[in-house]
Amino acid sequence: MDEKPFETLNVIPLVDVMLVLLTMVLTTANFIATGRIPVALPQAAQTQVDRQKDKTIEIAADGSVYFDGHVATKDELRSRLTGLPPETGFLIRADRAVALQSFIDVAELLKRMSFTKVAVQTKNSPK
Repeated sequence: MDEKPFETLNVIPLVDVMLVLLTMVLTTANFIATGRIPVALPQAAQTQVDRQKDKTIEIAADGSVYFDGHVATKDELRSRLTGLPPETGFLIRADRAVALQSFIDVAELLKRMSFTKVAVQTKNSPK
């Protein structure tokens, strides 16, 4: 049995694969460099957008609730929230000495009325 030594290596398939990989890298490198795909957006008439300011709900240390700076009972707060759209944002500012139940009552009211944009304001502590 006469075996011939391996004399040639067919590198054409290897070159083809490398060219395909190089093409893919160069194509996607443009997207990575710009960070986005260039898209020509259609034109539309300019309209005024009603920007709604976030509503503020404050809870004082004695448990009294203020809605946009005015004192409100829980029933008054519910009636004032009824006419607002669900995408209205709320900022809750509660005193650190307030009973947790007062805060939970306000948060639960907002949740029941389907408001999802709710933030709680805090103060940064020094390190």
